[in-house]
Amino acid sequence: MTKPKDYYETLGVPRDASTEQIKKAFRQLALKYHPDRNPDNKAEAEKKFKEVAEAYEVLSDAEKRARYDRFGHAGLGGFTSHGFTNIEDILESFGDVFAGDSLFESFFGGNRGRRTRPRGRSLRVEVTISFQEAFSGTEKTINLKRNESCKECSGRGARKGGIGRCAYCGGEGEVVTSHGFFAIRTACPQCGGHGEVIKDPCPTCHGTGFVKEEKEVKIKIPAGIEDSTRLRIRGEGESAPEGGERGDLYCDVFVAPHTVFERYGLDAICELPVSFAQVVLGTEVEVTTLNGSAHLKIPAGTKSGQIIRLKNLGFPDINNRRSRGDQLVRVVVEVPIHFTPQQTELVRQLSKSEDIKSINVLRKAEFVKGLSDEKET
Repeated sequence: MTKPKDYYETLGVPRDASTEQIKKAFRQLALKYHPDRNPDNKAEAEKKFKEVAEAYEVLSDAEKRARYDRFGHAGLGGFTSHGFTNIEDILESFGDVFAGDSLFESFFGGNRGRRTRPRGRSLRVEVTISFQEAFSGTEKTINLKRNESCKECSGRGARKGGIGRCAYCGGEGEVVTSHGFFAIRTACPQCGGHGEVIKDPCPTCHGTGFVKEEKEVKIKIPAGIEDSTRLRIRGEGESAPEGGERGDLYCDVFVAPHTVFERYGLDAICELPVSFAQVVLGTEVEVTTLNGSAHLKIPAGTKSGQIIRLKNLGFPDINNRRSRGDQLVRVVVEVPIHFTPQQTELVRQLSKSEDIKSINVLRKAEFVKGLSDEKET
């Protein structure tokens, strides 16, 4: 099995790198490995580009970075990436990183000529679900107000015969700008790379080619999803001009906290209050789970704070349906504030029977060992 690459090494930054250093490294490597700049080895360049994007996706997020620093790749067990399938996905997700970068836009930005059909604009929404819904999965319906292709002009933005050749670029859709020894082709600023301009705008869409429409979209949220995960719903963004491919809808999913459970990776954690007698003698109790209830055996002599594991009762792995976390039950011994006279007498008798001196010596030895272990660490 191939060992996963270290994200810091992938970006070429130290482990204490600042957010700005990580962002800068990603920009530089994105330029270096973009397939358009590596025409002789596009497949390998795209592979590198995706690796760089994956590393940036984790290290640019404070929470995911903290988990990665502490547990490595294993700490990202329940984490779902954006699901990059091509370069356009990455540029769509991290477009803000390259905003204002003239060099990047010169090479990769926007529409490079009228022969390339532009893609529709992608949209982003936020959805908050309950802790239980994150465990079992759910479906949410949202209302979107988005641009749809104008039916009156078929999205062309002009009346019939109302489109003419762009005089600025001579209908080429591109202009050439010289930078020293280099000549860079960019989309025509007058016609946006179309090679044509609207002379008689459509009265319905006023020359835009689009009209606003409301649309209901169902979003399927998979079981096991983590807080702050981004889902991609293909083809649910806005329409594209010239009959191009629709944009996508990105849904950021947030999970509301639970009153009883907490989540750690794929595990669900809860506390179970028990009495002193129960941990001394041992018992079996019924505990609440995210999928109903289960019987939990508490062995005699269990300490307060000890964790008992209920196998396969945690969250399902969103990337591997055969894998599931556990439910971790933290035993908390409750000490009553008020005792009856009979209970007080029983505790007094128990105290007399205990070898307090031996217990104190043992506890002191454990305390000293703990201090020694901390110094070595």
